Amino acid sequence: MSDKKVIVVFGATGAQGGGLVRAIHADAASGADAASGFVARAVTRDPNSEKAQALAALGAEVVAGDIDDPASIERAFRGAHGAYCVTFFWDHFAPDREAREAEAMAAAAKKAGLAHVVWSTLEDTREWVPLDDDRMPTLMGAYKVPHFDGKGAADHFFTDMGVPTTFLLTSFYWDNFIHFGMGPRPGEGGELVLALPMGKKRLAAIAAEDIGKCAFGLFRRGIDAAGQRVGIAGGHLTGDEMAAAFSEALGRNTVYQDVPLDVYRGLGFPGADDLANMFQYYQEFEDHFSTSRSVAVARELNPELLDFRAWLERNKARIPLG
Repeated sequence: MSDKKVIVVFGATGAQGGGLVRAIHADAASGADAASGFVARAVTRDPNSEKAQALAALGAEVVAGDIDDPASIERAFRGAHGAYCVTFFWDHFAPDREAREAEAMAAAAKKAGLAHVVWSTLEDTREWVPLDDDRMPTLMGAYKVPHFDGKGAADHFFTDMGVPTTFLLTSFYWDNFIHFGMGPRPGEGGELVLALPMGKKRLAAIAAEDIGKCAFGLFRRGIDAAGQRVGIAGGHLTGDEMAAAFSEALGRNTVYQDVPLDVYRGLGFPGADDLANMFQYYQEFEDHFSTSRSVAVARELNPELLDFRAWLERNKARIPLG
């Protein structure tokens, strides 16, 4: 692998990082003259896990590491060309921990002299809704949308340390309809009901796998992409438009039901208040959130980008309808 440009991938067994590792492998396996010459170094806490071994079988170098251990980050970065940096709010619900992790990754990237880092980030919503703005509840005493704000507030670590970084603005995952309990549920009349607190606004969203593929497109674009903020989406759809797509894919009438934000906050599952604030941010700042996430840009980075109907066709059997 000495003649290859190593891309260190955090979250390699997760949604975003896994997509990047698979994109690097597919490119290398293509045998095309235009192949990039990249190879993935997949970082995981458990290299012996089934998911890690699947990445190894693709040809990735799988190494043990933990973003909460700065020494292991430094080891992972040795000899690398670039890195994909991501944090995992839903593992611990602690935005201050995300900030420490981002700072450690930025410091290690600077020390290793990485040529290009892609940092998976989101907006700090407090720039739009200050803490003293009571239209949206303040959470954890210091945040409006904690899983956004912690990432957005950490952007400066990469710029302050002079790390050549592309800031990749991700979108809502369509995969949440599989894994997060957000998919359609049976209604009283036999129909399926897609219940989301989105009003009539459009939701910028994307297949999680395509985030990794777009990140690979940024690495292929090269260090000229450093310093840019790049927002990606696979589509911008209203609740009614998503329900219509579900109806077509599932062969069952699906209707959209807008859920009042306070009702959603009161559902009681871990993170319900955070997600309710997220949906409120999506609604009230739809123009910013959608226009900063371009389908055209995503398709330039990843020509295989899926729209919602194509994603549904591939994943409809995985969506629980219980």
